[in-house]
Formats: sequence, structure tokens, C-alpha cells
Amino acid sequence: MVTIVKFITALLLGGLLLTSCNSKPSLQEYLVDKQEDGNFVKVDLATSLLYAEEDKLTLEQKEVLKTVKKINVVAYPIKGNAAEYTAERKKLQDILSQEKYQTLMTMGSNKQGMSLKYVGEEEAIDEMIVFGNDSERGFIVFRLIGNDMKPEDMIRMLETMDKDNVNLSALESIEALF
Repeated sequence: MVTIVKFITALLLGGLLLTSCNSKPSLQEYLVDKQEDGNFVKVDLATSLLYAEEDKLTLEQKEVLKTVKKINVVAYPIKGNAAEYTAERKKLQDILSQEKYQTLMTMGSNKQGMSLKYVGEEEAIDEMIVFGNDSERGFIVFRLIGNDMKPEDMIRMLETMDKDNVNLSALESIEALF
């Protein structure tokens, strides 16, 4: 009797493990895997590093900034290897086509374009992803990790930012590629 109970318990646990494992990679896993890859340019930023003088921000900008925790930027410049670029771009497109990544906006074409996706609820976004690609230069992924971000607040923040108040020196290596 005890062996039957052990067998059924092991069977249930094994089934639970098999059904709970997701074989599809996430964007987080992809970005972690590429951390040591020399073909990629990577920048991880705390949002506080973007602002040279936080005291010049409006109250609204400060509130929006509190919802963003971290920004990951990963770029893949082609550098002559179009086949590898195509393979990496396909991996990212497959990841971003998963159901959990919901599309806010897409523009352009397969050769040159951009998509804006998010994870979470429409009015409480936990992760916002901008994926841009250009078949001649490469691709770039901006990943904003936050808590209850609102798309309209993020857009308003980007539109009203004073260029003199934003420190983009951390992104210069990526800007030079694109």
C-alpha cells in the first residue's frame, strides 16, 4: 500500500513538473544569454542615472520615473555577418510573438521597422519593450522594467524631457552604431 502511494505521489509530482515547465524562452533569458556574447552591445541602467539634475523634473515626471525601475538596452550591429543577424533577429521575433508580449504599436517593414510591446495590463504595465531592426545596420531592444507603468505617462515623459537634463552618455556606444 505504501509503495502505491509513493508511486502515485511520484507520478503526480512528475506530471506537475512536466506541465509547469515552459520550454519557450523569455526575453529575460535571451538577454541574460547574450551578456557574454561579444557580438552584442549591452547597457543596463537604473533610471536615476538618466537624469543629471533630478530637482529640475516636474512632479509629474518624478511620479512617472518612480514606476520605471531599470532599463536594459541590447543592440546587435550586423558587422558583415548577415546570416547570424537574421538568425538572432528571428529568435527575438519568436520570443516577442509569444502571447504574454502584447503589441501596442508596430510600424515599418520586415527590413526596417519597430514594434512596441508590453507585459502586464494595459493600464498597469510591468515591462515595456521596443524592438527596432534595420537589415543594413542591425537590431536594438529597449526593455523598461517597472511597476504599473502607464503608456500615456511614458509617452508624455519622453515628449517633455528637457535634453539638457537627460544624461545619455551611457547610451553613446549604442548611438554610434545606429
